[in-house]
Amino acid sequence: MAARQDLSPTEGDPPADEFPTKILEYLHGFYISKTVFTACELGVFDVLLAAERPMSAEEISQAVGASLDGTQRLLAACGGLQLLNVHQDGEQVFYSNTNQARVYLTSSSPRSLYHCTQYSSKTIYRCWNYLTDAVREGRNQYEKAFGVSSKDLFQAIYSSDEEMVRFMQMMNYIWNICGKAVVTAFDLSPFKDICDLGGCTGALAKHFTSAYPECNVTIFDLPKVACTARQHFVNEADQRIRFHEGDFFKDPLPAADLYMLARILHDWTDERCIELLSRIYKACKPGGSVLLVEALLNEDGSGPLTVQLYSLNMLVQAEGRERTAAQYTTLLAGAGFTNIQHRLTGRLYDVVLGHKDEAK
Repeated sequence: MAARQDLSPTEGDPPADEFPTKILEYLHGFYISKTVFTACELGVFDVLLAAERPMSAEEISQAVGASLDGTQRLLAACGGLQLLNVHQDGEQVFYSNTNQARVYLTSSSPRSLYHCTQYSSKTIYRCWNYLTDAVREGRNQYEKAFGVSSKDLFQAIYSSDEEMVRFMQMMNYIWNICGKAVVTAFDLSPFKDICDLGGCTGALAKHFTSAYPECNVTIFDLPKVACTARQHFVNEADQRIRFHEGDFFKDPLPAADLYMLARILHDWTDERCIELLSRIYKACKPGGSVLLVEALLNEDGSGPLTVQLYSLNMLVQAEGRERTAAQYTTLLAGAGFTNIQHRLTGRLYDVVLGHKDEAK
């Protein structure tokens, strides 16, 4: 006979009548995300920006081509989330953007996160629908979410031209709000020839050339990424930024005295990371360095919560994980780099800097 379970209260249990506020907040968290995604996709914040005055729900519904009832509910929720200002005039209700919404959720703002919301909604959200499977299987879920093989990771991530541009737009806008902090966390002015591996849209390269006027940056990325970046993100005025097409796991790397890997290593297993870092070490000029830009976990893994969640996202979307500074130090040391330091930026992403000895 099975032993009887002891269901009596234990020390530290909450009182029986305590309301599970935090649990319900977590259970309903995706309601908030999808509300923000939908308001952006419909163009609510853009319409209010263009109007330059508070608007009624009826005016907004007509402008975005949505039902009045649905729009009223969406606007009320955005008001509750403090993304919209709510103006009461008798029985009439009008809405305007809060400053945060105007700066970060309108598509035309230089600091906009609009494209992040769209990539999160259309790609990441679909992958997270299979998080249970990812945890059970220990691998990403692109095949179930999109019907494409993830044997070649970036063939899956760039499964269509539209998907590739959406990913690149997300990366571009992330660096618009975090880029300056990561390129200035260390004094990198001694380095003149920078190679940005997987540099995508060139957003970080632009921060580099702005912060360090004497440097030149080569963006090394896949041919179709480089082509799209030239068309949409890097113009001819950016004369100190150039592209080198290739696969950094297979093709020769350009010589440089500083290599930058921004949100690259977290995509890959430890073995693949050491393989790539070893190739960089071999190509790096003596006295050169490598700069890793990643979201760092606390050394005991206790947080930050955002980075813990990012690590789950790496499980459903990629092959890698988020790591601690010590874990990145181990990877860098395994490839030959020494004098490894890290800095926390207080933003989404932190930096780790490793050096190659002058004599090597």
